[in-house]
Amino acid sequence: MLTMIIRNIEDVKTVDWGNGLSRRFLLEADGVGYTLTDTVVWAGTKSRLEYRNHLESCYCVEGSGEVIELDGTAHPLTPGVLYSLNNHDPHFLVAAPHEDLRLVCVFSPALRGDEVHNLDGAGFSAY
Repeated sequence: MLTMIIRNIEDVKTVDWGNGLSRRFLLEADGVGYTLTDTVVWAGTKSRLEYRNHLESCYCVEGSGEVIELDGTAHPLTPGVLYSLNNHDPHFLVAAPHEDLRLVCVFSPALRGDEVHNLDGAGFSAY
C-alpha cells in the first residue's frame, strides 16, 4: 500500500538553476507523473528559458517580475498571477530589480531532479 507523500521545504532537493533556486518537492522517482517546485528567481536577473521536454505552469506567490514571449509580448508577474507554457514556449523570465520573484511551478512530465539551466550560451537554456 502506498502512503501519502509529506515533505518539508527544508528537506527537499534544492538546485541552483542559474539565476535562482528550485526546491523540488516532487520528482520522477515519486511516481506521481509531475514535478512541483518552489522556485526563487533572484532580483534583477533575466533568464532565457525553454522546456523542450516538459510543459510548465507557474503561479506567482511573492515578489514581481515578468514573463516575456519570444515576440516581445510581456506579461507582468505579481502574487496571484499564473502563466502556463503549454507549447514548450521559449521565453524570458525576469525578476524585478528590487526583489526576488517566487513561483510555485508544475512540470509535466516530472523532472528527474538534477536538471539545471545553462544560461551562459547564446540560445535558450533547455531541458
